[in-house]
Amino acid sequence: MGNDITITKASGSWTVRAGGAVLGETDAALVLSEGAYPPVIYFPRGDIAMAFLDASDKTSHCPHKGDASHYSVVTKSRTLKDAVWSYEDPKDAVAEIKGYMAFYDIDEIAVEQI
Repeated sequence: MGNDITITKASGSWTVRAGGAVLGETDAALVLSEGAYPPVIYFPRGDIAMAFLDASDKTSHCPHKGDASHYSVVTKSRTLKDAVWSYEDPKDAVAEIKGYMAFYDIDEIAVEQI
């Protein structure tokens, strides 16, 4: 894959929480490693409580992965703007992440192996 991207199945179970709520839990997470960046856990969309997410107008482009759609996380106390991304139609080299979502590493969101 270009830019030293590797995608592997994450071992064990993973959870993502925000604002005291569990947004998702899965045994089918993927780990995407890209160059010197920290690894990112991707959750299957079907394992995420989409009721907590609002689609955003924001998009971003990665020359190696394609165009990402963004979502905001709505908690009881606030909205975490553009805190989630997903590649709806990723490039062929990273096709495994289609249908998966990743969360930005911010204080209000916890992605943890359980």
